[in-house]
Amino acid sequence: MPVYTSFSDEDISRALEAAKKPHQETDLRAVTEISPAARPLSFRAACISISTTNNQVCLNLPLGLGSVCIPIPFNIPDGTVVQACIDICTIWGIPTGACLRISAEGQQIVSQCFGFGC
Repeated sequence: MPVYTSFSDEDISRALEAAKKPHQETDLRAVTEISPAARPLSFRAACISISTTNNQVCLNLPLGLGSVCIPIPFNIPDGTVVQACIDICTIWGIPTGACLRISAEGQQIVSQCFGFGC
């Protein structure tokens, strides 16, 4: 059974607050045309170190997006530490998804997005 690692709730909350700031004065009900503010914007929320098991890493995703095990694309020994970073995707400051990026030895090796608008 895989062990799922989580990102800090505090880090996720900070990213969500940063996403809302540019739109605090916007009344979305009054928006009548698409503006540059309606384009997707992502915020790096957190990076954590995580150990591999069975050539994968397993994480709990924020925003109710569930849990996922991401395979590592090459054979590395169990217990190898990789870095997992999560970006929160937003439109108008509203979270729409998250992108997960896994790096080993400073090189990105896997990325996957969940939700939409990333």
